[in-house]
Amino acid sequence: MSGKEPQVCPVPLGEIEPHAGLLAVPPDGQLLYKIMTVENFLRSVRSHYLHFNRVDRYDDRPDADEHDSQQLPTDKRRSELIRFEKAPQFSAADYYNLSRARTYACCFSLVNLPYIWDNYGTDSTKGKVCVIFVFGKLRATLNRTLQSGGAVVLSNGKRCCQIFSVDYGNIRYVHWATEQAIGEYLPNPIAYTYMKDVRFSEENEFRISLSALGLGQFIVANGRPLNFPPDLHLGFDFRGAIADGTIHEILRSPETDTEFLAAELKKLGMNMRDGGANAMGEKR
Repeated sequence: MSGKEPQVCPVPLGEIEPHAGLLAVPPDGQLLYKIMTVENFLRSVRSHYLHFNRVDRYDDRPDADEHDSQQLPTDKRRSELIRFEKAPQFSAADYYNLSRARTYACCFSLVNLPYIWDNYGTDSTKGKVCVIFVFGKLRATLNRTLQSGGAVVLSNGKRCCQIFSVDYGNIRYVHWATEQAIGEYLPNPIAYTYMKDVRFSEENEFRISLSALGLGQFIVANGRPLNFPPDLHLGFDFRGAIADGTIHEILRSPETDTEFLAAELKKLGMNMRDGGANAMGEKR
């Protein structure tokens, strides 16, 4: 995904925080903690991106939430009976499932606790780092990047319209098996994107979501349906984020191969000096 000249598109374009009123957004000064393997961190810095996973494809660890962003069981029983007047074969449950398959998330923690160090970034031979972002500055940067008039999506090398809406919020932890979100009206699919079972509450998760409309098909220039891949890369300049304070600090775990990390960062024009936003302190 990259910033380019605007295009005329016959599809609903992505919006900036269209569901802000439905989500719990932290204050601008809130610090966000993201654990990454050293390898993934360097790959992201080198290629200038933030990594987003499709919410129905989380498999980054054995105990990942298989129900992430899925409709609640009590709601699903009702939504399967609700049909669209002009498409009776398509239920409200189908709509939620399709929305889920078109939604991506980049996840952080609101607190720096041993739990996130112990459970994330484990598949590495070089160690792990924790990139600490300032929410308000990160939000402003990504909103500028995703302005519909100046961004495009790349699909197999072809430029498409910017169809993803960006939202921000804290995860709401519920008793997933018994919670009910459907009341007099059907909830917006974004409600499920920011809801998880209480057994994951130690994550203290904050997430950024990119979601496309869960109705119809998106057709690319060759006439084929747009394939929604398992992940997306959203353009992000790590060096610029360090310079302007969007990245507050970067911590490394004690077992990190510091010599390797320092050498690779030097190739990228970065260093591990003491002090300042570019500091690479140890886990605390």
